[in-house]
Parts: sequence; structure tokens; C-alpha cells
Amino acid sequence: MTQHYRITLLPGDGIGPEIMAVAVKVMQVVGQHLNLTFEFQEALIGGAAIDATGEPLPAKTLDLCKSSDAVLLAAIGGYKWDTLPRHLRPETGLLALRAGLELFANLRPAKILPQLIDASSLKREVVEGVDIMVVRELTGGIYFGQPKGVFATETGEKRGVNTMAYTESEIDRIGRVAFETARKRRKQLCSVDKANVLEVSQLWRDRITALASEYPDVELSHMYVDNAAMQLVRNPRQFDTIVTGNLFGDILSDEAAMLTGSIGMLPSASMGASGPGLFEPVHGSAPDIAEQDKANPLAQVLSAAMMLRYGLNQPEAADRIEQAVMKVLDEGKRTGDIMSEGMTLLGCQAMGEALVQALD
Repeated sequence: MTQHYRITLLPGDGIGPEIMAVAVKVMQVVGQHLNLTFEFQEALIGGAAIDATGEPLPAKTLDLCKSSDAVLLAAIGGYKWDTLPRHLRPETGLLALRAGLELFANLRPAKILPQLIDASSLKREVVEGVDIMVVRELTGGIYFGQPKGVFATETGEKRGVNTMAYTESEIDRIGRVAFETARKRRKQLCSVDKANVLEVSQLWRDRITALASEYPDVELSHMYVDNAAMQLVRNPRQFDTIVTGNLFGDILSDEAAMLTGSIGMLPSASMGASGPGLFEPVHGSAPDIAEQDKANPLAQVLSAAMMLRYGLNQPEAADRIEQAVMKVLDEGKRTGDIMSEGMTLLGCQAMGEALVQALD
């Protein structure tokens, strides 16, 4: 029996359309093998949406996303839009999309692939065997707290304000996602905060600690964010699952990503309590190499695999895509960002063709 899914595609800016085309082709081939059909509908976001409509997230795009089974995003932004007012920048559209879909949990894996271990800037003995999942709270904290803005003081001097705030319910729901995620992995959860300085972090620590009694099989530890940043470089193998707030998670998940050698290899998933999830690579739009067939599509393809696994509950399809990625890497095929001596350099389209061959 054929299963049918509606997928909203958001190619976005820069290399986005190139890597999205590869992911779509790979999904179509996997679908043919496993009796899955996909109805792809494309929509505008980010700089492309600004150029076409004057706003970074048109209402039509959000409505389309809400009506789909899952959303696959490529990349947004670029130098062209960096000088626009804050409310008109591409990144504002992405924040609005996350909020509009009520996506409060961001899952960011950082796993060392044995074929690429020497691409890491850290020594082999430090990063070998690293397999970390960062669970980042996505719709609260300092990025959304009020008041925010630049205000004039009584003396006429400008004062910038952002508010870091979390409620108990916001902490509890991301905490439960983290405990459940750790339960499916190695059953170790490290909660990262700054409770020695910030009251909001003390509440965070109190709530995460209270939740631990519901998950007696998961070992919970706590770490201050500055120490966690240091430990990720010093001894990353000590971590299994990390849970933290929006700001700290933004920074630590990028640091964890670079343990793997290339941010061009890493997918992510953003999930809500219900409705479609959002799946995207963690890298940017790389406008300097756009339309040159130099982009690495593997993170986009692996994001499609995460979508199949977590968003559509199709683990076999996800497994096949991940195995195809491992196969092309085993064959020594590389894009420029992960190229090393003795390997075969491929462009974006050729890497896509190699993945299709591996699937067949």
C-alpha cells in the first residue's frame, strides 16, 4: 500500500535551491523503493521572499507549511540583506516560522563519521567515537523575551535591552523531550545553564532536576555553560545528550558541529507538540559559492532523512538514505569542504548522482 505525504519545500537563498534539488531527487528514489509518494510544494522564505514580496515570511508560506506533513528548509540569508532593518531580515522570517509552527525543540546531532575524522580540527584521539545530541529550546529565552529593543535613557544615551525569561511549563516541555531523547540513546543527559549567576538558570536547573524522578533510567548531570563550552573541546566523548536554553544551545550546538570537521555534514530537526516539524541543515546559505555547483548537499540529504525518521515515522527510508551517504563517503567521494588527499572531488550535482547510484 502506497503512503502519501505533503512536503513543503523552502529552498531559500544562496546554495539552498541547489542542495534542495539533490534532497528531493534522493527522496523520490527512496520513495519508489518503499512505496512512498511525496507531493512537494515550494514556498518563499528569507531573502528570496523579501525580494518577491517585501517580507521574510509571507503569510502564504506559513499557511502552506501548517497544512503539510513536514517542512524541509535549505538555507536563508546573505550579504545582500544584512543592512535591512531587523524586522525585514531573512533571519526574522526563520524565527517567525519556528514560532508560527510552535516548534519549541531543536535536535542537533554531532556525530563523528569515521571516514571524515581527519577533517576535524581536533586530534583524532579527542574526537574519535563522539556522538552527541544537543536538544535546544527554540521559542523562548533571550531571543523572544520582552522587553527588547534599543531605548533612549533620560540622559539621551541609547541602551540596548534583551530579556532572558523562561516559565516552568516551557522548561518542563523541553526537559521531557530531552529525557525521552536520552532514553533512546545512551541514557545520559547533561543540562547546561548558568545557575551560579542567572536566576532564570536557577529555575531551569530546579525544574530539570524535578523532572529527573520521572526518568529513573536516565543519568542526569548539570554543567555551567562556560565549562560545557570548554569540555566540548577538551573531552567531547563525555557527552551523550545535552539540553539547554535558546542562546546557550545556539552557541554550543555550532561548537559541537565543528567537532565533526564540516558544518556542511550536519542536519537538524525542530519539533512541536503537534503539527509538522521543520528539518534543515545547520549550515548557512554560503552565497560566495552559490550557483557554482560547489555546495555540499549531504547535510540537506541527511535533514531529509531526519524528516523521514522523526517527522513521518519512516525509519527504513531514513536508514536507506543514511546508508547511501556512508557508501559514497566509503567510496572516497567528497565535495570541496570535506576534500582530502587521495579522494575524488565532486560537485553538488555529481554528489547527488552518486547518492542515487548508492540507493539503487
